[in-house]
Amino acid sequence: MDGELGAFLRSRREATPPDRVGLPAGPRRRTPGLRRAELATLAQVSVEYLTRLEQGRDTRPSPEILAALADALRLDGADREHLRQLAAAHHSRQLCPQGRGTASRTVRPSVRALLDAVRDAPAHAANRLGDLLAWNDPFDRIARPLGLLDGARPNLTWYVFTDERARDAFPDWAATADHQVAELHRQRRGDPATDAFADRLARTVGTPFTDRWRRRPVSAPAHGVRELRHPQAGPLRLAYETLSLGDDTGQWVVVQVPADPVSAGRLDHLLGRRPGRLRAVAG
Repeated sequence: MDGELGAFLRSRREATPPDRVGLPAGPRRRTPGLRRAELATLAQVSVEYLTRLEQGRDTRPSPEILAALADALRLDGADREHLRQLAAAHHSRQLCPQGRGTASRTVRPSVRALLDAVRDAPAHAANRLGDLLAWNDPFDRIARPLGLLDGARPNLTWYVFTDERARDAFPDWAATADHQVAELHRQRRGDPATDAFADRLARTVGTPFTDRWRRRPVSAPAHGVRELRHPQAGPLRLAYETLSLGDDTGQWVVVQVPADPVSAGRLDHLLGRRPGRLRAVAG
């Protein structure tokens, strides 16, 4: 949406305490973060211009302006990259103003064949709402005991926030929840279905979702290691790679492999295969 860039800047301004940027907190501040005028002064832009940016009335700041704001807010690498992506995405929408379609649930036959071909590692395809669209047998054996595949239309985001089993399944539940909200924000541009899905989550879940939605966390990288507490296999550390399908469907494939020898052995046991079938990777 056009206001995403401004909303992200405002969220980071309101989350930046004055003492982080060398300003006194003062006894009568109405906000825990920076005032708009303070950020404007630090970034050497006018208050009027910063207001237009935050309100979505100016959506094409120069790279120099973005860098000045990022420096003034002391943004870390993940926030800076997210800011760059928001700016680049809006420029792309101006070049292609038709926007994107509704989150597709149709998986190409070649993608299904790819999942089936990955026989030894859990793999699944999802769309930008978190709908689980297709998966292979190893993923089924991991996900089904968790309750993740319950129902006719399993959805990872919905599961994380509404199913009590998710808090047991993900030892770092807060980071997982942050990631799901960040992905919704990142992928919502031009898709009313994403906003409708977020509204439904807000009505169902309340504060655990709405606070994150307002805070706008930055999504996790496309690869890394996640921990899983499995009711049958026990604790697992799984290295994951996210592979974008590179088209307008907003879909991607996630493949997971054990991140250490212990997880490899437990995964072998869960999948009913001889030990050592899938070698662990460093993580």
